[in-house]
Amino acid sequence: MSDRILQIIVIGGGAAGFFSAITCAKTYPQARVILLEAGRQLLAKVRISGGGRCNATHACFDPAILVQNYPRGGKALRGAFTRFQPRDTVEWFASHSVTLKTEPDGRMFPVTDDSETIVNCLIRAAEDAGVKIRTGDAVVSVKQCPLENEYADAAITNKSGFEIELKSGQELKCDRLILATGSNPSGFKWAKDLGHTIEQPVPSLFTFNIADSRIKDLAGVSVANAKVKLPGAKLEQSGPLLITHWGLSGPAVLKLSAWGARFLHDRNYRASVLINWLPQYNPEVLRQQLLGVKSQLSQRLVVSSCPFPIPRRLWERLTSAIGIDEPKRWADIPNKTLDKLLQELVQGEYQISGKGAFKEEFVTCGGVNLKEVDFKTMESRCCRGLYFAGEILDIDGVTGGFNFQSAWTTAWLAGIAIGK
Repeated sequence: MSDRILQIIVIGGGAAGFFSAITCAKTYPQARVILLEAGRQLLAKVRISGGGRCNATHACFDPAILVQNYPRGGKALRGAFTRFQPRDTVEWFASHSVTLKTEPDGRMFPVTDDSETIVNCLIRAAEDAGVKIRTGDAVVSVKQCPLENEYADAAITNKSGFEIELKSGQELKCDRLILATGSNPSGFKWAKDLGHTIEQPVPSLFTFNIADSRIKDLAGVSVANAKVKLPGAKLEQSGPLLITHWGLSGPAVLKLSAWGARFLHDRNYRASVLINWLPQYNPEVLRQQLLGVKSQLSQRLVVSSCPFPIPRRLWERLTSAIGIDEPKRWADIPNKTLDKLLQELVQGEYQISGKGAFKEEFVTCGGVNLKEVDFKTMESRCCRGLYFAGEILDIDGVTGGFNFQSAWTTAWLAGIAIGK
């Protein structure tokens, strides 16, 4: 038998690519690990994530609860998170001299509040582990090919490897291949060429374009806790809501966009959305409060005496929308109009007319069909020796560090298993 060493290639210089390459090299120090990145800049998405701070993970340490933050992939990740979860991520970075801190909403960032801390850590860890990093090496094609020799290690039984053709014309051969190409169409094509089904990639995590007089010119106004519903999809989410120049944003909208990604895509991003500006109140309790205000503050102007914790400018718009103008006092408002106001507060209907971008995230739903991947090892069920990590898979999480966590987890699993 030959004593030829295991050749591993990782395609993709993002979070999943680096983490899988590092894990490979550390777990199998005798293997030769090459990381190929088409661009000149490594970890580009990591650098700009979280507004340049890098929301590395989320302080949710129960896998059963953690998976509830994944519109697609939660079921497949349930077992994976029992092996590598946010606590392991925190410990891994701590062991590489990077401390993560937890913010009140659970998001975790490096204490430096600088994504370069994460970038430099990953590059240094890869170099220390012996990973050969090649930038500007665009891959043109990936195909299976026969292995030239068997290994001294009798446990390595598959007899085929991979041939990678680069744009430069160079050809590289390897025994194991990790595709960590994110939502790059080329990665999907190579996975398809190697026998995989690709679930159509469509955007996830986006803002709603809404042209409506009730929120026009209120950009910057926010509500700490609102509930947004897509009645057509029977989906709803709660959380902070932000009015923007083009419509609505904030965690509540971003979460709803993730869960409703396919529904909204199929309708060309045109749908009705219902907004409850006061979800902490029971509607009947609200009605009684409105009647109480009408009785007790009867001589006050409605526009200038909002009895609820919502921004004054928003209150003025909502009252105006149902015909309550400036000079009207509470005593002037008939009960039918109060009912309209209640409807506006708890179930105002708005029309989504398109989607905007969410500049801190570039997330898609879709990718490699999860049934075709063994989530114990991240190895393909269709092609021996092929592994997947990160967003190339049909996995996506809501905003808050969950997409990075699925990248770390799938990359770690692939890296641990690849030499077995």
